[in-house]
Amino acid sequence: MIISDVISTFEQWANPTWQEKWDNCGWQVEPDILREPAGILVCLTPTLAVMHEAIALKANGLPVNLIFAHHPLIFGGLSSVMAGDSVGDMIRLAIAHDIGIYTAHTNFDQVADGTADVLAQQLDLQAIAPVVPTAPGQDTARGYGRVGNLLPAQTLQQLLEKIQSVMAPPRLLYSPAANLQQSIERIAVLGGSGASYINAVKQTGAQAYLTADCKFHQFQASRDQDLVLIDAGHYATERPACQKLVGWFQRQGVTWSQLSEQDEDFRQFF
Repeated sequence: MIISDVISTFEQWANPTWQEKWDNCGWQVEPDILREPAGILVCLTPTLAVMHEAIALKANGLPVNLIFAHHPLIFGGLSSVMAGDSVGDMIRLAIAHDIGIYTAHTNFDQVADGTADVLAQQLDLQAIAPVVPTAPGQDTARGYGRVGNLLPAQTLQQLLEKIQSVMAPPRLLYSPAANLQQSIERIAVLGGSGASYINAVKQTGAQAYLTADCKFHQFQASRDQDLVLIDAGHYATERPACQKLVGWFQRQGVTWSQLSEQDEDFRQFF
């Protein structure tokens, strides 16, 4: 399957036009590879470590010609491309080694089997629905976050243990003074930085909310609304969807697709 067909098929599933206005989904670097058979290295964040991994794999005879990332490489007001700058070096290496970089970010967050949906699947949630639908009346499965039911209900302690088991974050943070024996029947999830959705989550009837990048006052606000806020980290909440993407590419007919081993968490604890 050639790269242009892979991207076309993906965009039928997660259309880049659904991205937020501030986002930058789609091609970041396309070094004239659209007609080549696709060899895809999937990652959460397109860093120099991932690029060097792709180059090394290619040097060892593997057909790598596309880094498919969740986070954009070019984000915000890029005004120049210079050697010694991480983005500039990524662009230079991508063109020099014929390795494209493509990003699916907020468009991929919204869809079935996207970042939030995969989290809900990992926790075996039932009767799943978006926290904030983005296509009401058209596609009831599209939207930010997911909320669903735990059957049977679990204690908060059991829920935290399950999150730790399936996502393996370096450290779980959760609301202060939370009762670990509290029964949790309904939980919301959103991969990455999801604290801005706390009020929307509360309206769904969720008793707990799994997301990442939460700040002091957001934990306080959640506690005051009787919502247990759980922060598993950006990497742990979005990497599972990247892993699932590898299988999706293979089912589309891509002959070589692999999850990056050099993706970095950037969140470690002693």
